[in-house]
Amino acid sequence: MRTKRSPALVLPVVGLLGGGVGAVLGGPVAAVAMAGYGTLAVRAALRWRVNRSAERDRRRGLDQLCGLAADLRAGLPVPHALDVTAVESDGANRLRQLTSAAVRLADRTGAPLAELVERIEADARATDRGLAAAAAQAAGARATAWLLAALPIGGIGLGYGIGVDPMAVLLRSTVGGACAVAAVALQTVGLLWAERLSATPGRAG
Repeated sequence: MRTKRSPALVLPVVGLLGGGVGAVLGGPVAAVAMAGYGTLAVRAALRWRVNRSAERDRRRGLDQLCGLAADLRAGLPVPHALDVTAVESDGANRLRQLTSAAVRLADRTGAPLAELVERIEADARATDRGLAAAAAQAAGARATAWLLAALPIGGIGLGYGIGVDPMAVLLRSTVGGACAVAAVALQTVGLLWAERLSATPGRAG
């Protein structure tokens, strides 16, 4: 059984490792840069993994809910069908709670349970389509933010192309080091702010 590592524990470790490697390779400015960029990269990877896992579990819960409606129409007993929908994820738990509420409503009022379950599934799939559309619209803004964050790499490459050594200026001069640290701080704040603006409900960002 795999244990889930909390980002609150992973990210500081990544920052410390990146800072240590940067300090050894290029001094304090490189330490700040590697700690900042390394933490941002790992954070993005972790959030992507969480989002993908949540979406996969929710799709599985929806498919199981569809199977539940079919089982009910086929005359299978309700407890067995509800056991099939038990999945350890937030989205599936929500669907299971709604299904349990539908079962209680059907018991008290005599409403057809299969139709109630089908309505829950239809509503959940409509919500998923809305979230997918919102995520697609926000993807452009996130891509633009990451592209802008990567522009300094092009600037460094351009410096080498015209015959100067920008890394020596950034890592070994006071003004260059101050500019590099300020750039890392501004890029970090900008990426986090863009992520917040383009966040989609139900996703980690």
